[in-house]
Amino acid sequence: MYVPIIVLIIFSFSSDVYIGSFTEGFTFSLYGELFNLANEDARDIWVALGNTLIIAVISAAVATILGTLGAVGAYYSKRRTRAVLENINQVPVVNAEIVMALSLVVMFVFIGNVIFRGANLFSFWTLLAGHVVLSAPFVYLNVKPRLVQMDPALYEAALDLGCSPTTAIRKVMIPELIPGIISGFMVAITLSLDDFIITAFTRGSGLLSGAKNIETLSTLVQAKIKKGPIPTLLRPLTTLIFIGVIGAVVLVTIYRNKTAYVKKSTSRAKFREEA
Repeated sequence: MYVPIIVLIIFSFSSDVYIGSFTEGFTFSLYGELFNLANEDARDIWVALGNTLIIAVISAAVATILGTLGAVGAYYSKRRTRAVLENINQVPVVNAEIVMALSLVVMFVFIGNVIFRGANLFSFWTLLAGHVVLSAPFVYLNVKPRLVQMDPALYEAALDLGCSPTTAIRKVMIPELIPGIISGFMVAITLSLDDFIITAFTRGSGLLSGAKNIETLSTLVQAKIKKGPIPTLLRPLTTLIFIGVIGAVVLVTIYRNKTAYVKKSTSRAKFREEA
């Protein structure tokens, strides 16, 4: 699984166009060129990376809000209503992504032709809608288990003590759902960063691309390989992304282990005091 990534990292230190040799030896020249904005390939890559991150963060935030509200609403609905909502939520999860992309395109074209009299709606907003549609069901699936584990008496007690439903959700329910909300947000970001099909079908002009079609890293790679080999500057970029992800995982793991150790030590000290 990791051999292709290792090969990519190794040849990020080679300036050769094609992977397989070190004509100029071991060099950091590609890393230097990556941050040289005078280079057209470098500019294209940073624009695509910026677009990718902006879309991922915004769509993940919107999907997290919708998915969380949907999970809470479905959980407190009647049994039949909850079953219908859960089955509807499963459709985008198990459905082929190409079907979802084509459906969105047909809908946007229909709305543009019929409601807005032939207007071209494809822009950042259609792309954002596509990513939210892709991500929201997965947020729902991450939040739902936390609702099942939560003691329902907490919410009811908050209402009995004078909280409004909104205040009870904000101060009692949301803190209990935070782990599920965070995991759903991270899954949504991952899906958005990784997406190609929906992006290719629903994008238009906007963001850092200006009047041109929005380019993300996935669409940029696809456009480049049509004309020739993958730009060499993508090698150091993907290496830096990989190192960043690994570093984040290590830091989160250390933090969790440290938190668990502190809780364990605190509980032991409390037990000794009580004994």
